[in-house]
Amino acid sequence: MSNIADRLRSSPEKTYGVATLVVGALLWPLVVLGVLAALGSTASGVAALVGVYLFYGLLIWFGYFIAGLVYRANAFGNMILLGPKQFPELYEMVVSGSQALGFKDPPKTFLYNANGLFNAFARRVLGGRYVFLTSALVEADSDEQVRFVIGHELGHHAAGHLNGWLNVLRGPAYLVPFLMAAYSRSREYTCDSIGAHLSKDLVASRSSLQMLGCGCRRLNETMSCEAFMAQEAMVPPVFGFLNEICRSHPRLTRRVAAINERIMAR
Repeated sequence: MSNIADRLRSSPEKTYGVATLVVGALLWPLVVLGVLAALGSTASGVAALVGVYLFYGLLIWFGYFIAGLVYRANAFGNMILLGPKQFPELYEMVVSGSQALGFKDPPKTFLYNANGLFNAFARRVLGGRYVFLTSALVEADSDEQVRFVIGHELGHHAAGHLNGWLNVLRGPAYLVPFLMAAYSRSREYTCDSIGAHLSKDLVASRSSLQMLGCGCRRLNETMSCEAFMAQEAMVPPVFGFLNEICRSHPRLTRRVAAINERIMAR
């Protein structure tokens, strides 16, 4: 785990992270006990349960393995892998951010055409770290804004958000209404902080988030983050709450305001 990631981890993530782990640790045994009760506590029932778990565990693992191979084949065959000879300016952002976070090797980072979609995301595929950037996002953002985006995605890897075993343990927490969505939103604040730290440009980091809503290169430099943050006051309280509690990401006005607080605190 990165010291930077741990230091910049948001307080809500710490709270929700512990809560989801506790819920998972409590509910997984209940699931097992429930299945045992259904099968009966006889030796044959226990053996049947173990057999069922092994069968479905192997089936899921095999499916995951095949899906990972397909995913990698698609990425290497159809996307642009950044490297020293392929968009070296972008690759340097990945390398410098990875070094700052203590990675032994930078994640394999791909640029791909998403037909105008603004997006970036991190993935673990068969144990390897990956980052994906859409061409529309890179084309519309400035270099400083792209550095923030890359830092944000590296943050997901550094903060352990893609740890498969922990995510399996947290699985039963999905049964608690809205808990996993709240945990997901809290992780975005953590990664925004990591991205801003790595970019070393809080103003560009703030505007990079706003560009997710704007999406227009021609208007990039003339955006008013202050006017955008003021829109938060126009969000209807009840329906703003209802709109967000099921979402994996906080609304942009709040994310921009969170980084703006760091600017004001300097």
